[in-house]
Amino acid sequence: MEYSHEVQHMCVVKQGPNHGSAPIPEEGRWVKAKEVKDISGLTHGVGWCAPQQGACKLTLNVKEGIIQESLIETIGCSGMTHSAAMAAEALVGKTILEALNTDLVCDAINVAMRELFLQIVYGRTQSAFSEGGLPIGAGLEDLGKGLRSQVGTMFSTLDKGVRYLEMAEGYINRVALDKEGEVIGYEFIHLGKMMDAVKKGTDANEALKKATGTYGRFAEAAKYIDPRHE
Repeated sequence: MEYSHEVQHMCVVKQGPNHGSAPIPEEGRWVKAKEVKDISGLTHGVGWCAPQQGACKLTLNVKEGIIQESLIETIGCSGMTHSAAMAAEALVGKTILEALNTDLVCDAINVAMRELFLQIVYGRTQSAFSEGGLPIGAGLEDLGKGLRSQVGTMFSTLDKGVRYLEMAEGYINRVALDKEGEVIGYEFIHLGKMMDAVKKGTDANEALKKATGTYGRFAEAAKYIDPRHE
């Protein structure tokens, strides 16, 4: 280690009290983190690309510094979905420090990793006060049955009004309007449940019927519209 000329000629002043790093909450424990392997926790975060065309929600489950589980959800950019496929393979098995310095292919995923790194190393995880943390696979619980991301997609124009396209319940098939032309409900198709049924051998039309539901005062509508074509 090289010291400058000025430092070499300084006198020694001994260090006083040194209490080490402040403890952070991790999976029901208070930990003084000194090395990467001291870090554990599950958390979520979001990232965005430079042109802000798309966004990524990233979920990581870290045990003793190693990423054991990752869930990558992207929206708004077609190329980002392929980036997520590569990043999902690249993340697991790495330390959080390695992952922070790994090219995760897409700006939005890289930014999400940066935000998660900050949360994890500062003890700001969703599992900070959960004894033992959460099991590997806990990230999938956010997706629910059918393992589909929770997506809200709405479009509107001043001239024609709002169009509901997708909600947490699923793909919006029809929107219900009252006699004044205002939205009072909608019919949705839970695509995850439908595809699960089809894969098990259920006729597609029957699976579609079973996966279809309504919300609001759908049955009282004066008019129904297809939000994608009307």
